[in-house]
Amino acid sequence: MIRAYQEIYLSKAQSALGDAFEYAVHDFGIPGADFIRLFSVSSVSKRMEKGDPAYLAGKSGIEIAMDTLLETTGKLPEAAAEEHFSRSKEYWIGWAVCYYQWFSSRSYSEIFQAIPFEELVAMYNPLHEADVTKFVQIAEERIREYYKCTKLKKLRINYGCTQAELAKRSDVTLRSIQMYEQRRKDINKANVETLYRIATVLGCTIEDLIEK
Repeated sequence: MIRAYQEIYLSKAQSALGDAFEYAVHDFGIPGADFIRLFSVSSVSKRMEKGDPAYLAGKSGIEIAMDTLLETTGKLPEAAAEEHFSRSKEYWIGWAVCYYQWFSSRSYSEIFQAIPFEELVAMYNPLHEADVTKFVQIAEERIREYYKCTKLKKLRINYGCTQAELAKRSDVTLRSIQMYEQRRKDINKANVETLYRIATVLGCTIEDLIEK
């Protein structure tokens, strides 16, 4: 798998994101679930996913947390950040999820949708002293369970149409729609015209249909 950035930057990125979560919760008073939501929709998370050196190696955890809050809420926290000498559950969450994001190349948004903050907190005691690869194994299981349905199926259901209706309106065979949704046919290998017709009907982008 081709990853967004080299492993030499990973340790620094893990520490920075761990610090960001710790400062956000313990110093700035942001509930963990809220900070996850804000971070997931911010350009900060997207830039880290893409391997932007400014965020992987150039920003501290405090700066990452403050950039996230300023962008998503329009204001900086009033509380001042203090230096931490111990590692909290929140630090471990940021540290471990950063590793998994790099390993899997999934977006932070996808990861946090499948594994909410409360579940991550519950993982801390059995996993924080284990090798991070154990967290990866469990995260992969949760991701597969959560995303059992293909993106196509979820989008179609949310749009409110049947497979037959989608096939008719997109001029893609019903059998193809069924096989894409059952993962018996790889939608990632579908031709662009097919994807475009399906996306047009469902009001989404081609990228929204692609499975990771």
